[in-house]
Amino acid sequence: MSTRTLPKSRRDLGELLLEGGSEALPIWFVAAKDDTQLQGLTEIQRNWVEARGWSPKAGAVLLLPNESGGIAGALLGTGGEDWAEQSPLLPGALPGALPPGDYRFASKLPDPELATLAWLAGCYRFGRYKTENNGKPKRLVLPDGVERAKVLALAEALYFGRDLINIPANDLGPAELEAAAREIGIEHGASIKVTEGSSLLSDNFPMIHAVGRASDRSPRLIDLRWGSERAPKVTIVGKGICFDTGGLDIKPGSAMALMKKDMGGAAAALTFAHLVMQSKLPLRLRVLIPAADNSIAGNAFRPGDVLRSRNGMTVEIGNTDAEGRLVLADALSLADEERPDYLITIATLTGAARVALGPDLPPLYTNDEDLAAGLLASGASVGDPLWRMPLWAPYDKLIKSNIADVNHIAEGSHAGSVIAALFLKRFVTDAKRFAHLDIFGWVPREQPGRPQGGEPQAARALFAYFRNEFGT
Repeated sequence: MSTRTLPKSRRDLGELLLEGGSEALPIWFVAAKDDTQLQGLTEIQRNWVEARGWSPKAGAVLLLPNESGGIAGALLGTGGEDWAEQSPLLPGALPGALPPGDYRFASKLPDPELATLAWLAGCYRFGRYKTENNGKPKRLVLPDGVERAKVLALAEALYFGRDLINIPANDLGPAELEAAAREIGIEHGASIKVTEGSSLLSDNFPMIHAVGRASDRSPRLIDLRWGSERAPKVTIVGKGICFDTGGLDIKPGSAMALMKKDMGGAAAALTFAHLVMQSKLPLRLRVLIPAADNSIAGNAFRPGDVLRSRNGMTVEIGNTDAEGRLVLADALSLADEERPDYLITIATLTGAARVALGPDLPPLYTNDEDLAAGLLASGASVGDPLWRMPLWAPYDKLIKSNIADVNHIAEGSHAGSVIAALFLKRFVTDAKRFAHLDIFGWVPREQPGRPQGGEPQAARALFAYFRNEFGT
């Protein structure tokens, strides 16, 4: 199975960008009713703006007529002068509102590269299962100062991650997730080792095996490595549950409907890896993806079971629908053994994170102040926001077990995302810096630059951070 959908390559994405175009229609960014951009319009166009009752609220788009009844250009409302800070991907609202054609940004932009990426991000549509023709493209003249290859690389990785999450579970299981990792690994010269099925037991990944053993699709641990061994060691662990029924603690139908996205952490990890490798950042990158289905069968793991983890810690199962932290724990133990400079998990881990911060703002957990500040600033700068939450040590006692070393959930519903982060932290002892990102991996309603559907949250924030730290 090919995991990629159109555009399939940087060349295909490149068809959305023009190197020049004197006939391209201008797009003006308007912050207020008295904006100087409006003063430059013709009288007919200003009358049109008034007649339409158009207001420059953030994301509002208005087509402007020319004297012959055609299109002369368009306005994009920004809602204020600080739009680049409040909504960095705001130009992504344009492709969904404009007819096919060639366009150019006519206003000065605070970050032309990010505005161009927002345009490309807004052009994304998941068309794998659509039979109709997508029609003519909406093309943008590449703004001055923007490196074509650089912005296309960013967009290609973003499309790749979105595609992975959007593909339904019948076409994307653990084997197909492995194929996706191999695809980008081969492209960039990375090495990949995969431990599958019963080999998980012999190679001491018992919790990954326990979670995935009830499925007819074999669980596995995907281990991708790239870069010089002498470079700073950055290890990313991405949750790869390709479909989550909840196991014997089965989810209700409404909660199961989006569980194809439960591998969103793996998709984000691979998106990040794609960005790092194609940018050739001087890192020793390792990506670990425990991939499995959490299914129901006679051999499924049960509430009340006690599982032994890779590092020897015994874990009492409080609820089989909290399977993600189990597979992550074995992968974290493996990662921690080589004492990486950075060890970061990305996972669609808890509904509690959504209750706390909603779908757009993933919690960030770390005790490293510099890492926290850097990640928060990097996420804000590229429109991939994060919000720091506490690794509140007193809550660690809530996951004590009477019969094992630890229970993997706490009684009650309080601080569920914090509890999950504290559980994961127990499996990290030697890494120099540790962070955990509890993402949603999905856009429930369309936003500028974010069509409804899968979104590899945190990938661009992480890349921006490491590019700032180690890039040239």
